[in-house]
Amino acid sequence: MVVSAGFASTVHWQINMRIYLTHCTGIKDNRLKGTSKAVGPNDLYTSMPLQRFVRKCKEQKVQWAIFSDLYGVWHPHQHHPWYDKHPDTVTAHEMTQLVKDFDKELEDFSEIWFYNNPSWFHSLYKTLLKRSSLSNRITTFSRLKEIV
Repeated sequence: MVVSAGFASTVHWQINMRIYLTHCTGIKDNRLKGTSKAVGPNDLYTSMPLQRFVRKCKEQKVQWAIFSDLYGVWHPHQHHPWYDKHPDTVTAHEMTQLVKDFDKELEDFSEIWFYNNPSWFHSLYKTLLKRSSLSNRITTFSRLKEIV
């Protein structure tokens, strides 16, 4: 609140909030398959590129999440059971829901950095980033050293 010449006015602060995301992977901890045990994304996905992404985010103490073909934006504090959903099987209706979830979950972030794993970036993720109402806030990157 700023007081000037006896009048009060509200000051709006723009907080620069950044989050880093990457897409899910089919390489999962199969010990969880067939169980109903819910875990965080860093415990479910076991691929080396995804684990390196998570490790770098933790080292830098930045906010991060995984984009799941089934659950949408999956934050590290959230827990889900093992699943199998290939991006090729996402229907048009599911894609619409995933985009809505992406926009809702990330609307408070001024910067959304999406890790484009150069070895595998499915067209589903390209479509997601184009269709998002937050596309002007999205930066794609392919080097983990850009996580700062």
